[in-house]
Amino acid sequence: MNVNNLPYGVLRAFLTPFLMLAFRPKVKGLRNVPASGPVIIASNHLSFSDSIFMPLVVPRKVTFLAKSEYFTSPGPKGLLKKLTFIALGQVPVDRSGGRRSEAALITGLQVLAEGECLGIYPEGTRSPDGRLYKGRSGIARLAIESGAPIIPVAMFNTEKIQPTGKVIPKIMRVKMIFGEPMYFEGDSADLLHLRDVTDQIMKKIQEMSGQEYVDIYASRKKDELKDESEY
Repeated sequence: MNVNNLPYGVLRAFLTPFLMLAFRPKVKGLRNVPASGPVIIASNHLSFSDSIFMPLVVPRKVTFLAKSEYFTSPGPKGLLKKLTFIALGQVPVDRSGGRRSEAALITGLQVLAEGECLGIYPEGTRSPDGRLYKGRSGIARLAIESGAPIIPVAMFNTEKIQPTGKVIPKIMRVKMIFGEPMYFEGDSADLLHLRDVTDQIMKKIQEMSGQEYVDIYASRKKDELKDESEY
């Protein structure tokens, strides 16, 4: 067993019974996730707990991307942080050699080339208000260049279970829907095509989740809310 899979397996074995009993996940369409081979799971993002609930119901390991700084902090605290992120199925993205988006793309393609399951939040960050925001086009490049299918996912209630800033979750039922595979081809250097593919993915997630769609990036909305709070 890969040493990086050990803490993931331990956390999964420990949390799954608790998840099933306390949060009674209602899951639809899980059969749409292929049992093997490269696949991209693209989900809306309402809460930190999305990265716990969704992977625990998927029968294969879901790998997410995280900043490499999370894996290199010194001392016992740094080691604990590293093991926690590994246990959550996250791998480091080295941004020292170029732009953050390019580093994430390269790492994501490596994960998919190994036949693994890659988890992505196309919005790039958690929704600040429960609405669905514009997707980042990196997911389109990953899908086109890897040939991997995209499984759109809609999460429900996680923003109520664990609102931003809250550590202890509220006990209530979590729901999620896994959509049918989406396949994309074309020129990954064509920015207009990448935007069209990304918008198709976000439209599908919006149809599944029923969220109101906002045609700006969630990060921009967060900046606007921060500026408003300073006045």
